[in-house]
Amino acid sequence: MPDKSDAGVGASVAPIDESPKRLRFAGSESCRDCHPAQYDEWKRDWHHQALSVPNAKTVKGRFDGAHFKGRSTEATMLTRGSEYLMRTNDRGGVAHEYPVQWLVGGKRMQDALTEIEDGRWQVLPVYFHVTGRGEWVDYNEAKQGAVGPTHPFFWQNFRRTANRECLGCHATGVSVSYDRTSHRWLTSMVEPGVGCEACHGPGDRHVETKLKRDIVSVKALTGPAQNAVCAACDGSREPIYGALDATHRFLPGAKYEAFFEPSGLVDGETRSGEYFVDGRPSSSSFEWQAMQQSRCFLEGGVTCLSCHTAPHAAQGANEIKPGAQLCSGCHEALTKEVKAHSHHTSATGQSCVGCHMPKVVSGVLDHFADHALDVPVPENTVAHGVPNACALCHEKKSAEALAEKVAAWWPDSKRRMRRRVLADAFDEKTKSKSEAALVTVVTDGSEAPLLRAFAAELLGQRFPARAAKELPAVLEADDGYLRSRVLAGLSAARARASTEQVAMHLEDPSVVVRQLSAALLSSWGDARGVAALVRLAREPQTKTLARPHLILAQRAVSAKNFEAARREVAAVLALMPYSVSALVLEADLAVRRRDVPAAKAALEEALRFDSANVDALRRLELINSVIERK
Repeated sequence: MPDKSDAGVGASVAPIDESPKRLRFAGSESCRDCHPAQYDEWKRDWHHQALSVPNAKTVKGRFDGAHFKGRSTEATMLTRGSEYLMRTNDRGGVAHEYPVQWLVGGKRMQDALTEIEDGRWQVLPVYFHVTGRGEWVDYNEAKQGAVGPTHPFFWQNFRRTANRECLGCHATGVSVSYDRTSHRWLTSMVEPGVGCEACHGPGDRHVETKLKRDIVSVKALTGPAQNAVCAACDGSREPIYGALDATHRFLPGAKYEAFFEPSGLVDGETRSGEYFVDGRPSSSSFEWQAMQQSRCFLEGGVTCLSCHTAPHAAQGANEIKPGAQLCSGCHEALTKEVKAHSHHTSATGQSCVGCHMPKVVSGVLDHFADHALDVPVPENTVAHGVPNACALCHEKKSAEALAEKVAAWWPDSKRRMRRRVLADAFDEKTKSKSEAALVTVVTDGSEAPLLRAFAAELLGQRFPARAAKELPAVLEADDGYLRSRVLAGLSAARARASTEQVAMHLEDPSVVVRQLSAALLSSWGDARGVAALVRLAREPQTKTLARPHLILAQRAVSAKNFEAARREVAAVLALMPYSVSALVLEADLAVRRRDVPAAKAALEEALRFDSANVDALRRLELINSVIERK
């Protein structure tokens, strides 16, 4: 296999060792004495306000009886003395007044959190849109459609639990635990907001020694590690380890791939609604995924700090470096001949960001710059309905007319053709004709690994025979996320002929790839996969991964080794007590040993995390009917 030293965690190296500064947090106040200017600038920055206690200074929205009514949500915002309240319906349709105990954000939007009886911090259903007209909005309804009580994003459901979903990016030094006996969540933090140590790592040793080596300098990090500090929050992702695993938390200086999988275009059999069909993110908070696709990143090594400042530095709007010609550093000739390059005479038409970072990314009421840094492709508007930069200014011109003009001005643009191929590959509406485009993307070694990864999974789902032929060679790619999606594509294609190629990755540098390789081989009945799952579940550096334990539990049930299954389920629930699959399996095991109360308790707990889970509801109904007959 090729050298993949940047692809993930080494087989013999624990992810915890990837971060050089895993020490105790000291809190931002401890930075003030030595860095007063930076501290004062940070206090004025929105990072400091990422999480705050509600008061007259921090509350942005109107709590004067303001009322919101959407298709599925209704809320009234009230003040009683110094207390802020939101009156809205619970899961049963009964209206209550919920105290607002925390505020999330405040730069463009501000969410309200309330703590419920079991210690969960729930995100109340509507947020205040600070910019623009200043109004209350149901973000989830705008994105998901009607959000009823059984919808995962209904405000009382687990997907809206801030302890797990939000605090890691809106507070510093967060610690979350869960007591299964009392069904209570316990949450603590070093400080609310994005503090100094969120970007520079725990600083207690640095406070003591004052040595530079005892703190992380983001500017001194390599490009990928530097981007990882921002990507940990400015790119939607799923942690590899569970929310309660305190030993595997990302800290500055660590590799992104060792702790996160980016939210992609494909999620199993479903397609994300957060991407345009040409692979560019359509929603805010996916800036990392967008930049990963850009030639500025792939060929120029651009980092977030190439354009943006630190939270404690002088800055322009949106934390852009002030007074700098950001594009001229790499494109000096073009910026000197911008009129000839752009074919426009107006200042707007000659703007680099106007054409290459159009505001087409949605934040419900706001629109943000596209960080994919690509060229306008009106042809994709015609063929696939993808928005393009030209139409933002030329609203009255048809996409066909714009496409003709762009083709005449830049007839040899390879970058435009690139996006046309990507849209042909990814669009669900034209998927029956997408085989050639998917193969082109996935086999193009110069293409962004993220986009090749999307293509690999789709190829496996749509064209199994072609996937079985093309994907095994791509398993040798340097990028760990790409290798993981190739495995997903091979799984979807049921490409058992690739067994030996998959087996070569049981010791892959990426822990995600090792886990997927083992799971795939196990599902194909290969004993090497089972043995690898056992190693993952037992070795110190990977034993806190929940998936190997869950697969081993399911295999133990099939083998009628119920005691082993119980041990593995217990291991899963110690790591992820919110795993509904494990709770349902725990209930099944309890039924086998005729412990009906334990089975009922496990199912009721599962429904605390997923109130509409069909498996849990059906089993609980059967158990209750048995109890009633007795």
